[in-house]
Amino acid sequence: MKKKKIVVLGFIGTKLDSGKGQARWSKWRPSVGLTQHEDVVIDRFELMYNGNVETLLKQVTADITSVSPETQVITHALQLRDAWDFEAVYAALFDFAKRYPFDPENEEYWVHITTGTHVVQICLFLMTEARFFPGRLVQTSPPRSADTTAGTYALIDLDLSRYDQIAQRFSREQAEGVAFLKSGIATRNAHFNAMIDEIERVAIKSKAPLLLMGPTGAGKSFLARRVYELKKARHQISGKFVELNCATLHGDGAASTLFGHIKGSFTGAAADRPGLLRSAHKGLLFLDEIGELGLDEQAMLLKAVEEKRFLPVGSDNEVQSDFQLIAGTNRDLGEEVAAGRFREDLYARINLWTYALPGLKDRAEDIEPNLSYLLAQIGEENGEMVRFNREARERYMRFAMSPEAVWNGNFRDLGASVTRMATLAEAGRITEKLVDDEVMRLQRLWAAGTRERAAPAVVDIQEVMGPEAAARLDLFDAMQLAGVIDVCRQSKSLSDAGRKLFGVSRGAKSKPNDADRLKKYLARYGLGWEQVS
Repeated sequence: MKKKKIVVLGFIGTKLDSGKGQARWSKWRPSVGLTQHEDVVIDRFELMYNGNVETLLKQVTADITSVSPETQVITHALQLRDAWDFEAVYAALFDFAKRYPFDPENEEYWVHITTGTHVVQICLFLMTEARFFPGRLVQTSPPRSADTTAGTYALIDLDLSRYDQIAQRFSREQAEGVAFLKSGIATRNAHFNAMIDEIERVAIKSKAPLLLMGPTGAGKSFLARRVYELKKARHQISGKFVELNCATLHGDGAASTLFGHIKGSFTGAAADRPGLLRSAHKGLLFLDEIGELGLDEQAMLLKAVEEKRFLPVGSDNEVQSDFQLIAGTNRDLGEEVAAGRFREDLYARINLWTYALPGLKDRAEDIEPNLSYLLAQIGEENGEMVRFNREARERYMRFAMSPEAVWNGNFRDLGASVTRMATLAEAGRITEKLVDDEVMRLQRLWAAGTRERAAPAVVDIQEVMGPEAAARLDLFDAMQLAGVIDVCRQSKSLSDAGRKLFGVSRGAKSKPNDADRLKKYLARYGLGWEQVS
């Protein structure tokens, strides 16, 4: 394994690092002393300073070069109006961290907290704890004997609790992280906002898998990418964002797509293929619809998640990939485990942090801020501002939040709707006529989808219930039950069937439970999910 270069980031100490003439070599100077240790080679020293200290800076740079020719010294002027002012110091270090080209793959960073004012030291501490400086703290101490002036150094663990009095500095950064995950959309749904708050904290502090549940179009893929971008901005990952919808995997190609293969491992394998897991090394892998994976692929994925290594198809040699996993599903994986279609051990591994993203119908109060966001996004992409007139906006919002608007495709439906109106808008103005046309278009689309879902197949009630029980049913009940059973047979789970059957009326319930509602309906006829699915 290639050894990383050691890079020190620190402040020059106007008192501790000072000294004149030959007498300076008999004095412990922390910045110089850190480069004098025989057991470590400092490849680069990023030396920050403030004020008129050019003479001292030149002397310290020259002395480091004389004792450690391997060390490159790079100086950085930070303009601080007051090195004892928390706000000024934190802001300057924050700006430095944002523009510095960190390379954690090839470099190991030591943040020197012995020199500089106490405020500088604490801010360096905080910036490292928050991962704006992706490294470890190093503290140096004076020598214990007169034999050397190098002193000692120690890489120390972080304990933020002793600095609780400035913990509010992090509140602003956390708020920025939450806003980033929501793309700056001022969402109003309390449950959704609380969930994003927690996801922000988990994303920054944990490398464990995340499981995002929710209906198609609820924003699972979008949120996964924002988590990736947030972690990359904090220097926690450096690889790529790799996304795959597992529903697109079929047969023998599934394992090859995920885990790669070697040349000649099967017919058509004309060359080696790395696979998506290796493409996600040091990055984030988002597997949407993970419930569609076959049991063999699930077993291979479990090993890859736990051990960071796996066998490509046809290979006897394991390969490695250190990735973070985010999984998405619109299925109830607990039910899939009970039915034997999903591995219990994999479910346990990815179920540490599970979040259910609500559909658009359950976030009606967020339609308006998303509407504004989508219009602004379209305007930015096309270079033309698009706006509703007042009456048109009110008319669209009345429909969007009414029971008539079923939003089967959730935010995808909303995005498509806004795009259509913006495209047809003359001079960037969406009028009542455009809104009326769009409402009719949405109603036709949803009605067609409902007819598709409701088209009854031939269901033999006698076969399901038995001849005697079926004979006791009115024709009305028999036809209704046959339609329900048909939907169940086309659904992946009890919850999935419930969502399809109660898609409109569930909006009127404060705590909808589609699965329980369907379960009780079937129980009236002495039926359970296993019998009808």
